[in-house]
Amino acid sequence: MSEKHIIVHGATFQCKFSVAPQTDVLQVLSQTRPFQYTNDSDGSEKLVASTMDIGQTLQKNTFGNCKKQPKGSSYNPCQAVITEWKGFYDKVTLANKGKVLLEDSKATCPIGGPDCISIIKHGQKAKPSQQNNRKKDEDVVNAINPMANATQQKQESEQESNVEVE
Repeated sequence: MSEKHIIVHGATFQCKFSVAPQTDVLQVLSQTRPFQYTNDSDGSEKLVASTMDIGQTLQKNTFGNCKKQPKGSSYNPCQAVITEWKGFYDKVTLANKGKVLLEDSKATCPIGGPDCISIIKHGQKAKPSQQNNRKKDEDVVNAINPMANATQQKQESEQESNVEVE
């Protein structure tokens, strides 16, 4: 089983019934203190999304015109409302009593039905750390960037992490 990313504030969603595929951005509104973050070294931006993020929790709350709402030769505008989540991680419960959403979680809309809203981008951003540097495959790094000396960088990183702080 491959790793799945946790969904965070700023994730991008799409509805399969959007006439011209449009996206909208998740706003995690369900959390109160204590806030729970991930992928954020300062603990101030990337709130973890959960099954409690329901209702109008998107930035624009629309995916454009909805194929499920015909209006003559056109379609009525989508009014995105999330009523339920499926495919979440059920082994962790957040402080708001919600379960953690994953990149393959699906949302239900009262118009589009079950699993009509999917996640296009999980919202996390890669931030290299010393741990990444210690775990890197030196052959891969050297193949990608022959100017970098991966072995030396790894040794320097290990020395930095072994320095005791007084």
